[in-house]
Order: sequence, then structure tokens, then C-alpha cells
Amino acid sequence: MADILAKFALYAQYPFVRYAFIVGILIALCSSLLGVTLVLKRFSFIGDGLSHVAFGALAVSAVLGISSSMIVVLPVTVLCAVLLLRTGQNTKIKGDAAIAMISVGSLAVGYLLMNLFSTSTNLSGDVCSTLFGSTSILTLSRAEVWLCAVLSVAVVAVFVLFYNKIFAVTFDEDFARAAGIRAGECNLLIAVITAVIIVLAMNLVGSLLISALVIFPALSAMRVFKSFRSVTVCSAVLSVVCAALGLLISLPAGTPVGATIVAVDIAAFAVFWVIGAVRA
Repeated sequence: MADILAKFALYAQYPFVRYAFIVGILIALCSSLLGVTLVLKRFSFIGDGLSHVAFGALAVSAVLGISSSMIVVLPVTVLCAVLLLRTGQNTKIKGDAAIAMISVGSLAVGYLLMNLFSTSTNLSGDVCSTLFGSTSILTLSRAEVWLCAVLSVAVVAVFVLFYNKIFAVTFDEDFARAAGIRAGECNLLIAVITAVIIVLAMNLVGSLLISALVIFPALSAMRVFKSFRSVTVCSAVLSVVCAALGLLISLPAGTPVGATIVAVDIAAFAVFWVIGAVRA
């Protein structure tokens, strides 16, 4: 561990390493906040579905030659999050079917466009980096870091401001409506925030591993704590710690950043599972 810290101290002299660490911590914090809500509402798979949508939008922006992909990826992902919410409420197309339909279609179309129109000489490397986030976190510019910071602060502020309403809608929408809360608008807000988090997390863990970043900290916290607030706080702290440890391990060791962070999340879940079993 001492060697790893020494290597990281050496690497921390480079700006791109500091950018990766800042963005990684911010993304981990944001992704954990809504993880508890998504798990309790049995909508955990929405992260995976929206990540595939983001991949398709990223492929379109790459084909069109748009330098700042966020201009395309963010609005498309938010729009699809709203569409998933509306479609999931349709009695003919249930929520899980809507997610599968939109996510798989977006993934297929995105990969097809990249193969047909991409001018890159390393298409397989670009696809692998997008899907698993192996190098994108280490190529962030100062502008991207600031954009991530602004969006992260906005996500945290919205979550804190609407915490009571999110809590009510999470556990009982009928009661929330009876209490005068606009449950439909609150669900829409949750979908939009989730979409923003997914777009931010693509740089950290890639499209295919985003769900783990959202779900594992929440599931781990639920093994030990019971109240909504305690689970949310524990999930946020655990997510930040796992992201920091993943970065500390992956950068000196040369392992993929996203996969390393998810592996640390899995190890933390195993530890919390044991603690929960002992306490039970």
C-alpha cells in the first residue's frame, strides 16, 4: 500500500491525474444519491438503459464530427429518460420492456453508425474505451472538469432541495399525491437527474459499468442501515471512498479505472453483506 501511495503521489504532479481524481469523486457522489431511490422503486436497470442511449448519442456526435460530445449526449439522454418514464407508465409496454427496447436499439444503432461512418484508425479501441471507460477519464480537459463540477453541484443541490418529495415518492406515490405532492413532476425530476448522472459517469466507468456505480453502494448501505436518510448518507460516503480507492489502485497499477472501481464496490458489498448477516 505504501508503494501505491508513493506512486500516486508521483502521478498526482500531472494535471490529468488531478482532473481524473476530482471528476471521479464528484461522479461517485452524484451517482450514489439516486441509487437508493432507483433500487427502492425497482427501477435499477434504468442506469444501464440510459448508458446505452448515451453510447448511441456519443456515436452520432463522433460521426458528425462534433468536438464537444456533451452538446449531443446530454439532451438526447435526458429526452430518452423522460421517454422511458412515460413509456414505462403505459400498460401495453411495461417499464422493463421499455428500457430493453430503447437501450438495445440505441446501442445497436450507435455501433452501426461508428462502423459505417467513423474515420478513426482504431475503431475497436474507441468502442472499448467508451463501453468500459478505460482511458477517457485520463484525457479530460480543464473545460470538461469544470462542466462536470457545475453539473455535479447542480445534481446535489436539486437532491437536497427536493429531498422530502423524493423520499415521499420513493416509498408511496399514492400517499405523496394525497399529501399534495406532484408525483409525476417529481418522477420526471428523478429521471432527468439520473440522465445527467449517467452522462457524467460515462467518463469514469464507461457505458456498460454505470449501473454498478449507481446500485452497489446503495445495496451495500441497505445491508447495515434501515432508514432512508442513513442509507443515502452511507451510500454517498461508501461510493466516494470506493472511487478514491479504485483510482489509487488503478493509476499506479495500470489497471482499467472503471473496472477497478467496480471491483472495489463489489468488495465493499461483500464486507457489508457479512456485517449485515452478523448483526442479523
